[in-house]
Amino acid sequence: MSNDTAEVAREKQMGGLGAEAVRDIAIIDLGDFDNRRAEITDQLWTAATEIGFFQLSGHGIPQEQMDAVFALTADFFALPEPVKAQYPLVKADNAGWESLSQVRPSIGVPDQKESYQITRPHMTGRWPSERELAGFTTAILDFEYSCWQVAMRVLSCFADRLGLPREHFTAAHDPGSEQYQSTLRLLHYFAVPPELRDVPGRWRAGAHTDFDCLTLLFQRDGQGGLQVCPGKEMAEQQWTSITPSSALITCNIGDMLTRWSDDLLPSNFHRVRSPGRDEYQGDRYSIAYFAQADRDAVIQGPRGVYPPVTAADFLAERVRANYRPQG
Repeated sequence: MSNDTAEVAREKQMGGLGAEAVRDIAIIDLGDFDNRRAEITDQLWTAATEIGFFQLSGHGIPQEQMDAVFALTADFFALPEPVKAQYPLVKADNAGWESLSQVRPSIGVPDQKESYQITRPHMTGRWPSERELAGFTTAILDFEYSCWQVAMRVLSCFADRLGLPREHFTAAHDPGSEQYQSTLRLLHYFAVPPELRDVPGRWRAGAHTDFDCLTLLFQRDGQGGLQVCPGKEMAEQQWTSITPSSALITCNIGDMLTRWSDDLLPSNFHRVRSPGRDEYQGDRYSIAYFAQADRDAVIQGPRGVYPPVTAADFLAERVRANYRPQG
């Protein structure tokens, strides 16, 4: 069984309701980073190795910028469907708009969402026009770069702890390269229809791990649903809800960094459940930045546990295993 087949088989075990478990999700302050680097590195390493999820404060992205990008995200998804359909997702480029197309092996039905992916080298002809959405392109690219800066800061701490050169991961995520494949994903989870409220076992996004090195997730106060299940709890499916915050960035380790760290940094399952009876039932918006190494970057851990693989080949296998066409 290949690694990718094994991953999908593992994911298929994660479709059940499971149980709720309370865990402390660390909030790590990145403020005064240069002077506190050693302390921050210790905190990041502990959070990443124990749960694989943590939240960041003091990250340096202004609240006004985050709020403005969420407003633009809602404006984009409010465009008429024929307009969005002019910019369809091309999976090979991970760029463009899609709706109800991602099928998770854990649940076997499409996630109840639409999304718009931005991958810098592949956006020609895939941006809404200024007439359709004024100021959108510039604001989104500025925000994507802010996300890259935060992600590289965190990854530099992991490089320190792994005994790699401090800029090892930064060099492998070059926004100016045609090989760049980090992606900003705008997400819109559809409001729950009245007839489906309180129906158990429904997911807005089925259980999965991310394919990348590091995910930065931006959420809105009151728009919850994200849950995490650390690997060591997988058999019991003990899920912990992440409290959404408009100010904090929620982070998790992805499959790519697990391999790059020789399994020291675990990539853990997470999902988005439907809201309960007394919870907000409306549209849920989130924004994810996936720090994925450039296509030509070679992934190999310091101890050489796995053979080297290019990031392009690694990502292509994971995407192929997790998407299938409708019908």
